[in-house]
Amino acid sequence: MSAESDERGRVAEQAAPAPAAGESGPAERELGSRAPGFIKASKPLHLSWQVGVFVVGLGVVVAGVLMLVLPGPGWLVIFGGMAIWATEFVWAQLVLRWTKRKVTEAAQRAMDPKVRRRNIILTTVGLVIMAVLVALYVWEFGLAMPWKISE
Repeated sequence: MSAESDERGRVAEQAAPAPAAGESGPAERELGSRAPGFIKASKPLHLSWQVGVFVVGLGVVVAGVLMLVLPGPGWLVIFGGMAIWATEFVWAQLVLRWTKRKVTEAAQRAMDPKVRRRNIILTTVGLVIMAVLVALYVWEFGLAMPWKISE
C-alpha cells in the first residue's frame, strides 16, 4: 500500500468513533477510495480515476446548483453529486455522513407529537388563509384568470 492509502486509513480511524458499550450503531462503510483494486494498484491510474470522479461529480453538483433556480430537483441532484464524490474522497464521505445524521435527527424531531401537532395547526391555518384569499378573488373577479382581467 502507498503512504496515501495508509493516511486514509488513519483518517478513517480518527473520523469514525467506535460506538459506546451497549450501543449498536448502524454499520458505516469504511472511509476511503472505493475504486477497484487494479486501479488502486497503479498510482497514475488511480490519480486519473480520482480526476475523472471529481469532474463527473462536479458536473452533477453544478447541474444541481443550476436546478435550484431552474426547474428540476436541485438538492437531490446536488446530493447525488456528493455521493459520486464520496465514492473516492474522504471529505465527501464525511460531509454525507454528517448530512445523513442531520436529516435523521430532523426526521425524528418531526415525529415528536408536539411538533407534529404544531405543524398540522400551521398547515391548517395556512390552508384556511389561502381558501379565504381564493374566495375573495373569485368574489371580486369571478373565475377569470388574472391576466384576462380588464379594469
